[in-house]
Amino acid sequence: MSGFGGPLIIVIWLVFVVGLALISRQLWPQQKELSRKVIHIGTGAVVPLAWLFEIPSVIAIPCAAVITLITAMNHQWRFIAAIEEVDRNSYGTIAYGLAITILLALFWPDRPDAVTAGVLVMALGDGLAGLIGRQLKTPQWIIFKQTKSIGGTATMAMVSILVLMILSNVTSHIISLPIAIAIGLGATGLEQISMRGVDNLTVPLGVGLTWSMLIP
Repeated sequence: MSGFGGPLIIVIWLVFVVGLALISRQLWPQQKELSRKVIHIGTGAVVPLAWLFEIPSVIAIPCAAVITLITAMNHQWRFIAAIEEVDRNSYGTIAYGLAITILLALFWPDRPDAVTAGVLVMALGDGLAGLIGRQLKTPQWIIFKQTKSIGGTATMAMVSILVLMILSNVTSHIISLPIAIAIGLGATGLEQISMRGVDNLTVPLGVGLTWSMLIP
């Protein structure tokens, strides 16, 4: 594939994800969280794609920084409402982009597995926890004015552990189940203190840093 093939596929994927979010907002306007979660989960695939296509750091880091800046501008002026229109004051999309940018600056391209671990746990674990937790009628509690539930928390923990085990098995970085459980539960703990979306920063960074330290 040519040098522009990988970046082009990533751009096409991002356009598809944003388009899907806009469509979901039109089809289910009462579920404002849905379109945001589509973005949240869909953009998580960008890092594995960048790893697959061996995108160099001179492209990956500036692109992540620019996207973070664009999300910050969108948070202020709502150019694309589907990304930000939620029923609470959250800086999650900005924190998410910032976390990816920091992980890339720390580990790319030497440890793409650490970046991928942090991003996928956040994208899939937290993303599915938000969707599934709202559908399950399980006991709830409030931490820093954020509602949490047994269903959402259990989803976060199980998906995080599963993501880490799958990532371990498809790469040369083999981890044991106890380590995967420890990292997954740590991520779940960080997700609990998600005041204004700060977990979108702490969870990817926590998982990425822990993975890099525990898995040589």
